[in-house]
Amino acid sequence: MKLVKSLLLGSAAGLIAVGGAQAADLPVKAKAVEYVKICSLYGAGFYYIPGTDTCIKLGGYLRAEVALGTNSVYGMATGTPAGAHNRLSNYYTWRAREDLNIDTRTATEYGVVRTFFDATFSWTSGGYVGLGNATGLTQYTSGLGINSAGGLAGASAVNPTDGGTSGGSLGVYYAFIQFAGFTMGKAVSQFDAPWTNYPGNNFDGLVGGSGTVTGVNQFTYTADFGQGITASFSAEDATAYYQAGNVNLSGATGLGAITGAAYGSNAIGGSRSPNLVGMVRVDQAWGLFQASVAAHDNHVAYYGATEPSGHPDDKWGWAVQLALSIKNIPTGAGDVINISGVYTDGATRYNFQNLVGSSFGIYGSSGVAYQSFGGGFAPDTVFVTGGSQESIKTWGFRGAYTHNWDPYWNTAIYGAYGAVQWGGGAKTFLCGAGGLISSIAGVTGCNPDFNIGQVGLITRWTPVKNLTFSADFNWTHLDQKYSGVVTTTAINSGSAKPIASYELKDQDSFTLLLRAQRNW
Repeated sequence: MKLVKSLLLGSAAGLIAVGGAQAADLPVKAKAVEYVKICSLYGAGFYYIPGTDTCIKLGGYLRAEVALGTNSVYGMATGTPAGAHNRLSNYYTWRAREDLNIDTRTATEYGVVRTFFDATFSWTSGGYVGLGNATGLTQYTSGLGINSAGGLAGASAVNPTDGGTSGGSLGVYYAFIQFAGFTMGKAVSQFDAPWTNYPGNNFDGLVGGSGTVTGVNQFTYTADFGQGITASFSAEDATAYYQAGNVNLSGATGLGAITGAAYGSNAIGGSRSPNLVGMVRVDQAWGLFQASVAAHDNHVAYYGATEPSGHPDDKWGWAVQLALSIKNIPTGAGDVINISGVYTDGATRYNFQNLVGSSFGIYGSSGVAYQSFGGGFAPDTVFVTGGSQESIKTWGFRGAYTHNWDPYWNTAIYGAYGAVQWGGGAKTFLCGAGGLISSIAGVTGCNPDFNIGQVGLITRWTPVKNLTFSADFNWTHLDQKYSGVVTTTAINSGSAKPIASYELKDQDSFTLLLRAQRNW
């Protein structure tokens, strides 16, 4: 009996063991792998990078646009050949652009670590730099802006706005890291208003304020005091976008100075100090207010070509800007007013931002001479050999009112103004008794000061989400202070202008920018 019982128990144990082994060998359904997981910590569009705790968001836009009446989609028709207003000037300039940005964020025990990168790929049609047409020969080089004839006399050389692979260009706008209140890398200047160059417009060439829309290298600390109040202190690269010029007037010619293109030799030295910027900003439901200040070191190389010629001492320039945005105004939902004002002393680029430039030259009609011409030049400082730097002072403002007619249509009217004031020493050198310009035959009024006024109107149509068509019309007026009629060859280089008499007078530029843009 005991033997039978032992056999039965042993058999049962064996069956259980075999059954367990067979059950372990059965396939088990694997848990689904979540390759793309939504990250809701930082808003819509973020996803976790698989296998990490870092969230990523991809974005950008594709833009097609054409600017009528200018050789640049950036701004007014000025310089060579756009300002010539003849057969060398473009009737239109066309551009296609793709923008790509990558935003990553990781939560850490010290706060969020963020990286941001934004790049553009552009193709822009070019224009021709005229070298005269004595031989009737036109040289065209495809995409690279090189005169394949080696600058053959009597030729015209194509001058595309962009160069590089297949005639296109790659631009890096932003590339920065943010961590624990610090911003390190290429980002919008802390001096800029939140709307940079665009209080309500698409037109890039507004005077009257700073605008590093493509970013500037910087090291910044931002303190957040709560209640929408923040303050920043920043050291920013001065070399890329903030050098309007330190010019030795001793190398100037009278007629060259009138044009605004040859006041002398630019003597900027090596980089010594970054621009130092401070900013305080208040963001509230009604809008925002921002105050910015900046200091800019004007560092000159030498009076002449070699070290023994000596040099002027450095001169610090400065700028201050106030910006105000008013939202929730009674004219309609989403309507907004953006305004800003700026004053600079030896820091011109904080008013005449880099997409505008600081040298202007435009031809027009005349009732008393062959044609008319207006020019202006706004460097940071000027000096003469053996003398010290004298700063150029400027002031200006820009603003816009945007009204939403309905969810699909809106219109903005905008304007800007920039005034340039030269110092007493420079005016005496140029316009005093026996001065470089005042002594030119035919000059009846001499003053290097000038103003630029701008008014524009833009209408946008958004038929579906993230697809917008816009038309932006701008009028720019150059109010220069010279008068008289002069005979010159100094202002005709590359413009096909003859040796003739030219009336010195104010000039105008009209541009129309048409754009289609799909954001994603």
